[in-house]
Amino acid sequence: MDKKLDLLRLKRQEAMQGGGPVRIESQHKKGKLTARERLHFLLDEGSFQEIGMLVTHRSIDFGMEKEKYPGDGVVTGYGTINGRLTYVFSQDFTVFGGSLSETHAEKICKIMDLALKNGAPLIGLNDSGGARIQEGVVSLGGYADIFYRNTMASGVIPQISAIMGPCAGGAVYSPAITDFILMVEHTSYMFVTGPNVVKTVTHEVVTSEELGGANTHASKSGVTHFACANEIAAIQHIKSLLSYMPQNCEDKAPPLPYESGDELRPELNTLLPSVASTPYDIREIIDHIIDKDSFLEVHKDFAENIVVGFARLAGRSIGIVANQPAFLAGVLDINSSTKAARFVRFCDCFNIPLLVFEDVPGFLPGTDQEWNAIITNGAKLLYAFCEATVPRITVITRKAYGGAYDVMNSKHIGADMNFAWPSAEIAVMGAKGAAEIIFKREISKAEDHEAKWLEMEQLYSDTFANPYRAAERGFIDEVIEPAETRIKLIAAFKMLENKVVNNPRKKHGNIPL
Repeated sequence: MDKKLDLLRLKRQEAMQGGGPVRIESQHKKGKLTARERLHFLLDEGSFQEIGMLVTHRSIDFGMEKEKYPGDGVVTGYGTINGRLTYVFSQDFTVFGGSLSETHAEKICKIMDLALKNGAPLIGLNDSGGARIQEGVVSLGGYADIFYRNTMASGVIPQISAIMGPCAGGAVYSPAITDFILMVEHTSYMFVTGPNVVKTVTHEVVTSEELGGANTHASKSGVTHFACANEIAAIQHIKSLLSYMPQNCEDKAPPLPYESGDELRPELNTLLPSVASTPYDIREIIDHIIDKDSFLEVHKDFAENIVVGFARLAGRSIGIVANQPAFLAGVLDINSSTKAARFVRFCDCFNIPLLVFEDVPGFLPGTDQEWNAIITNGAKLLYAFCEATVPRITVITRKAYGGAYDVMNSKHIGADMNFAWPSAEIAVMGAKGAAEIIFKREISKAEDHEAKWLEMEQLYSDTFANPYRAAERGFIDEVIEPAETRIKLIAAFKMLENKVVNNPRKKHGNIPL
């Protein structure tokens, strides 16, 4: 028995070494952790249980049968994060560059199946050169097996992808299907075709960082939700992100202990600029209303005219969608609509109540927007709110104009509670434009066109640019003092805790993609 135990220990030791000391040192020189080091920092101390440690590839072509490593380039298993069961896989770049083989894919699929059966989050730490070309089509089939499971798990369990190194070609589509993507600045990149192919086909000269680095995808494409300074920061971000989520779609996010106190926020009465056209940062309002230091912004550097993220209100997890008047006046455009729509749908999947702060002058006009399908893309946000069955509350702080008023979680598309501040302006359009259309004849006949225009503008503003017409119709449930907002929201979300919606029976809707 001693010899057999010695053999087992030897094989385990061999597996723990990955691609060997030289390759591990190379990984460290690049500023990257190894696959096992990442799991050490991610999971609770001593909680990791590895599955498939001794798996090796089956390839016999191109001399591959002479080069085998236990684990075959990916570490898989389960453990806990802050005491909560989580399934993980961590690709090992020191073994064949983390390339995906048939058995590598099988290990990941086994973990995904377990996560789905047991209703627990799945975290993938990606660091791979792509498909293992020595294996041909079986490697490609392995990717497809993973994509299929990502899709089946979507909306059932939270799926998070952290890109810790290269992620190229077919490998990018698994993270793209998952709920959130994190990237590490300067050491990770994602693209379908690399710089060499781009140069050959389009004659563009571009670096990997410029083409698909963390900052590129965080600000230009919106592919990644978080760009992190280093791997430890990315791992801490994953832990924070998970804390706002439930284990699965049948569960609710765990609340934090909360002691109620004075919930009045008098400073909110003076935060809005006195002139309606003056910008302000909606984050200031958010920070004064939510629990202290609880806002985790998502997609911070992409489509900055809308702010989305997780927060806590009286200890409970909520999702926030807010127009940002400090950027493009808070208009809705293609990118902000798709950004918010995906976030709304995630929250709805996982029973996270939605809070909307509205200050929107409308949709962004222009040929660029129309030719790139603002109609279809704007409809995505409308669709997302309409289908959401979680508790939904809107606070209109200032402008709520035109179709954008409807889209931003209005009463008409199923919002449960709609509050407005006295500064709210709910109308088809701004007073200046409306006066020009409605009173065009009167203005043209007047001796002083400018004075008449200003007079008619004030008349329209007094009539419509306020929350009271909407309140009279019941489209606004209550006009409130800004200082009362936190009190009203805590009470309303508490009231909506047991909300149930029975939608029409269907296979699934057809969102305008």
